[in-house]
Amino acid sequence: MKLNKDRAMKENKNTEMPSFVYRDGMTADKEYVEWLSDLKRRYKQSQLRTAVKANSEVLEYYWNLGRDIVAKEAESKWGSGFFNQLSLDMRAMFPDEKGFSSANLRYMKRWYEFYYQRIVSLQQPVEDLKMPDVFGFIPWGHHIYIFTKSQSLDEALFYINKVTAEGWSRALLEHHVTAHLFQSQGSAITNFEATLPSTQVEEATKLLKQEYDLSFITVEEVKKEKDLENALAKNVTEFLLELGQGFAYIGRQKEI
Repeated sequence: MKLNKDRAMKENKNTEMPSFVYRDGMTADKEYVEWLSDLKRRYKQSQLRTAVKANSEVLEYYWNLGRDIVAKEAESKWGSGFFNQLSLDMRAMFPDEKGFSSANLRYMKRWYEFYYQRIVSLQQPVEDLKMPDVFGFIPWGHHIYIFTKSQSLDEALFYINKVTAEGWSRALLEHHVTAHLFQSQGSAITNFEATLPSTQVEEATKLLKQEYDLSFITVEEVKKEKDLENALAKNVTEFLLELGQGFAYIGRQKEI
């Protein structure tokens, strides 16, 4: 009797579960495979859009919190313990969130302040500086590195545009900043116009401005110009391949 009862309960339980049946008659032709691949691509795109939107929302909150701290002159008003106290209060309200350490709250203030002060210095009256939409596509860690290492608004925006346009990782961003890409790209003084035929000036200038992928050199290897020379000599094969056709290695510090 008990056995029949257990069997009935099991059968009732099974009827509540969804049933998926593989049908032998299914023909997975080329159209079906392509459609399945498209479904996968579209789902991944939706995941990416969701992640970007979530990142943008969080960054806008950070931006506005930094703006409030600057506008309220919070440290002057509430004392030197302000950031520690705000951190404790925020983490008490949102115990599962990890972005409200006192150090991160200070970064939020500095982030907003960095752009606000430079916009105001350009004599553009701004009372409530809103976060540019493009900022939402960049991870918070990238933002911190950019505004703490940049000396000017132009430099910061240069790296912002590079990260969004070329999808730089944090390591690649650090590499280019350490290599002073902003200072070197397009800023070199040349005598091309005086010494080259007019038809070659543009090409020579483009070559000078061209970016190269030197990711085979680690940031740890390069501390100053001499270190870069040593690293390039050590990785001369990869370097020549990156430069392309028309280059050859003759020697170090070769006089011509």
